[in-house]
Amino acid sequence: MSINRIPTGVRNHALSFAFGVIFLAALIAQSIVGHIDHNEIQVAHGMPEVSYWHFITSSSFAVDVAENWQSEYLQFFLFILGTIWFVQKGSPESKKPGDEGPQSDKDQLVGEYAQEDSPKWVRMGGWREKVFSNSLLLVMGAIFLLSWWAQSVTGVVAYNQDQAMHGDPAIGWLDYIASADFWNRTLQNWQSEFLAVGSMAALAIYLRQRGSAESKKVGAPHLDTADAGE
Repeated sequence: MSINRIPTGVRNHALSFAFGVIFLAALIAQSIVGHIDHNEIQVAHGMPEVSYWHFITSSSFAVDVAENWQSEYLQFFLFILGTIWFVQKGSPESKKPGDEGPQSDKDQLVGEYAQEDSPKWVRMGGWREKVFSNSLLLVMGAIFLLSWWAQSVTGVVAYNQDQAMHGDPAIGWLDYIASADFWNRTLQNWQSEFLAVGSMAALAIYLRQRGSAESKKVGAPHLDTADAGE
């Protein structure tokens, strides 16, 4: 089917829709194989199998989901923050050297340089402008913290269930967040996210993908830091 036949409203938001569908498909697949794996462990320990609904509402499933979400949002939080002050010459993921920092009001179209079609909070100025100017970082950071908190809460429940299965005593939330289990779950995700971001910034200097907003133009010089839209 030609992309021009897709309704404009869908086509204009196709990237979000596509990843939304992929996300749901992957989450459902994770829940199915996770349920199978969970029941295999139950049987191996002489315990009864649980229903699919019981599994997807359990801490065992929730902690696996939350630990991945928190690392993803931490990745974006740090990347957004880092690209304010740090540059990578030649990478489309970076501003040009010399553009470090939050930039001027003129560059950012705020204050006296706000336009008629600028977002309402920008035109209103004051604290609203300040909040909106950092809204992406604030939301990404908030989702990270909430996901990390959810990981810790569901994680301690899942951990104590495993403790009970082996006849060991339960521990409290503070003990759990200081435990090797919690930090092992956390750091094994963090290191992979940081590697992916760093690799993308570096590889995009010398490699290209024609037509992608994450790549420079195919014929652009390697050390040209201009983004794909320029």
